[in-house]
Amino acid sequence: MKAYAAPFEKFVNLADARLGTQAISVTDDWFADVNRMFQPTPAVWKEGVFDDNGKWMDGWESRRKRFEGYDHAVIRLGVPGTIKGIDIDTSYFTGNYPPSASLEGCFVADGDPTSSTVWAEVLPAVDLQGNSHHYHEVRSEQAFTHLRFNIYPDGGVARLRVYGVPFRDWATVGDTEALDLAAALNGGRALACSDEHFGRMGNLLNPGRGVNMGDGWETARRRTPGNDWVIIALGHPGVVEQVIVDTLHFKGNYPDSCSIQAAYVKGGTDSQIETQSLFWRELLPSQKLSMHQEHSFAEQLHALGPITHIRLNVFPDGGVSRLRVLGKLAR
Repeated sequence: MKAYAAPFEKFVNLADARLGTQAISVTDDWFADVNRMFQPTPAVWKEGVFDDNGKWMDGWESRRKRFEGYDHAVIRLGVPGTIKGIDIDTSYFTGNYPPSASLEGCFVADGDPTSSTVWAEVLPAVDLQGNSHHYHEVRSEQAFTHLRFNIYPDGGVARLRVYGVPFRDWATVGDTEALDLAAALNGGRALACSDEHFGRMGNLLNPGRGVNMGDGWETARRRTPGNDWVIIALGHPGVVEQVIVDTLHFKGNYPDSCSIQAAYVKGGTDSQIETQSLFWRELLPSQKLSMHQEHSFAEQLHALGPITHIRLNVFPDGGVSRLRVLGKLAR
């Protein structure tokens, strides 16, 4: 199972360009476009590659500041959310990284921040090192639509990851409206799994269909008895009406079959979920799977009433691109 550098990496990266995150203003990005910070892939180094302004760098890089002040970028998140942790990544920036950085946030219901917008501190100024990841936990329940990323006084940052829980105003969702209760954009979270050697469990809940095998959840080849599994917390309690298991791109490595267990979990912590899940009720009995295909299950589902968590079991191992849990809210 892959190790996470920080526990909050299991949450959604709210600053992912694939969600629509972009910078709406920047004081300076002479050497490298500020929007490169939001790319979902790890930063890369291109030896000997230069453009008209200097060495090409995979990230945001401002000029050397020759006057007072500091550089900053105002960022519109693709999806509003509460922040659990931050990774400021200076990969490949060695003699040109900022000595320190900070982060502020605001919630603007309509449009973008103005000169009168009040910004809240998300992360106070922290020291940075070159060619390093800087992980910082955030303890705040406030939701943000925009961030202001400050670097002191100038320099380059390869990636800015902002991990958190997407904000959704559930009061605006009608009682008869069906939606994907497990979608990351609706607050769904992958909590634990047996293995994620090739692809992280959180990919199951990403928007859209997978772009390749790496954009799904894939386990190592199982050489011992048993099966692989993943546990998901729904964004809101709901009654499930349809489940979609998508094996797109998985052809010689898709699971032979799958089943789903579910429960309405009250109290406790995420760390207790793994053991509890062994005794959850059956939502979807074992179903055969095929390669590179969406599998829709509705009539096969057992009527369990409202649930908050599911456990997807795959037999014996393999890869799944996306998991959709469609249903209506339980109030």
